Amino acid sequence: MTRFIKQLLVVCFGASLLTSCAKKLTDGGQEKLPKVKATELVAVLDSISKLQPKYFYSKVSTRYQDTTRSNSFKTSIRLTQDSAVHTIISFAGIPLITALVTTDSVLISNKKDKCFIRQPLSYVKENFGVDFDYDNIEELILGLPLDYDTTQKYFQIHDPYNYILSSHKEREIKRNEDDEVVLKYFFTNDIKQLRAIEIESPMDTTKITINYVTREQIGAYSVPKNLNVEIRSPRNHIFIDMEYEKTEVDVPKEMIIIIPESYEKCE
Repeated sequence: MTRFIKQLLVVCFGASLLTSCAKKLTDGGQEKLPKVKATELVAVLDSISKLQPKYFYSKVSTRYQDTTRSNSFKTSIRLTQDSAVHTIISFAGIPLITALVTTDSVLISNKKDKCFIRQPLSYVKENFGVDFDYDNIEELILGLPLDYDTTQKYFQIHDPYNYILSSHKEREIKRNEDDEVVLKYFFTNDIKQLRAIEIESPMDTTKITINYVTREQIGAYSVPKNLNVEIRSPRNHIFIDMEYEKTEVDVPKEMIIIIPESYEKCE
């Protein structure tokens, strides 16, 4: 219980108003948030979407788990805005997998199995059940609003304890007769950053939840410090936890991927 709430309860008790004050709290002691207009939330979402560095680099401690396997590894991420994402995955300090994702392709060099993968970007959906385009991958890494569209209208979900914007009205979400993808943006209580994003795709019964647990302010940019992603689909249940370290912004980094001639296509 916060110091403020304790003081509030003392005041209420002294004034014989404890019962009425308690009604303002949830069972867990959470206070109702001040009301804001949907236009204010949209303005914040728009502002956040524009704060994107040209270059990004971070070392990421990653824990991956799905229905058949569980792994922990280190990942270095290099990103050039609107161009490419380069990652190196290391186990026990040894770089084993290098990947380069561009706006239309995926190239992976697997040192462990001495093979490579060269596929269109649709490879992501085919293997993970997630229909992300290149911009979405950048947005996910940088903690930006996924699929934010300035031409689309957004609707506030009425929740006294959370600030939420949705791509659909509440009654449309319940019906969703057209199997449209529904996005929900959850804001921090101070309405300065995104706290979480939910994506539901009724057509393929997939739900993705992205939690930005903590953030780090580097210059003008608020970038993730710790985030986790949960993907639930008929084929798989994936959980990814990422802890960012040694993050740099607007510092160009080389993106090198080597496919030795002796490597064959991965099966």
